[in-house]
Amino acid sequence: MMEEIITSGRMNYKIDPQLHIWGWEIPLYLFLGGLAAGILYFASYYYLRGKEKDMPTAIKLAPMITPILLVIGLVALLLDLNHKPYFWKLYTTIKLESPMSWGAWTLMVVTPVSIIWSASYLREIFPNWDWKFKWLYALESYFIRNRKSLAWIMIFFSVILGIYTGILLSAFNARPLWNTSILGPLFLVSGLSAGAATIMMMSKDKLERNMFSRMDLVLIGIEIFLVIHMFMGFLASSQVQIEAAQLFLGGPYTLPFWTIAVFTGMILPGILEFLEIRGRHIPAYIPGLLILIGNISLRFIIVYAGQASRYLY
Repeated sequence: MMEEIITSGRMNYKIDPQLHIWGWEIPLYLFLGGLAAGILYFASYYYLRGKEKDMPTAIKLAPMITPILLVIGLVALLLDLNHKPYFWKLYTTIKLESPMSWGAWTLMVVTPVSIIWSASYLREIFPNWDWKFKWLYALESYFIRNRKSLAWIMIFFSVILGIYTGILLSAFNARPLWNTSILGPLFLVSGLSAGAATIMMMSKDKLERNMFSRMDLVLIGIEIFLVIHMFMGFLASSQVQIEAAQLFLGGPYTLPFWTIAVFTGMILPGILEFLEIRGRHIPAYIPGLLILIGNISLRFIIVYAGQASRYLY
């Protein structure tokens, strides 16, 4: 018979506050939002640089999927809400100190702008496209004339959308794993990498693919630097953050994080892209798909591990 000494009521299951309310909906939304932000950033950036003819996939074709990505992300957010009929109350106020308020209003701007941007190129991509009504042709002409203004709006809000996906988590100070300023930049760079990988896979132009491959290699390097820096910060911090880091350093999230998110999603595609730059023939969809797998895995693991981390008083 084993003897057990009870020193605290906290030994009872779930006595301490538990946070396990976020399922698959939130990490899926974070992934889709970051991916859409990355694509829209490159579309607006290269348009403003006058690269419309050199970067047709980045500027015209890839943004076509962003409204779909954003709508699916918004549906995932809606499914996560406990009181779904009241989602509109987010738009009755603006709270500058609230990441959720920033996110709600950013999505309110980015989603229609992405639709307008895509619609302005529809007849270039699909020559037989017919708007049916004259007023739609007039509206199309208006937005084509004002694409530069749209691009400035898009580049600004795409950066906010990309970085907000990480700040949303870091605002939860009660979760030691999320309580780091690295998450915002990490998710932004990760979203840019996913956007570059998607454009690379969709492009049929060798020069465009090669350029985004080089760019993605740099972004992967920055991602790895931020991941290392995040864990260095945890290990040099308080005991609770050291314990949060240990979830990935021998704990239950060690294998999925380092094998799927880091090796499969960053290191391996980085090696393949380097080989492609050096002249080896590597199909663009291989590193591209690996990056997307790593991207979505990173968000799922961070969201679930963050809910497992906690303060013990």
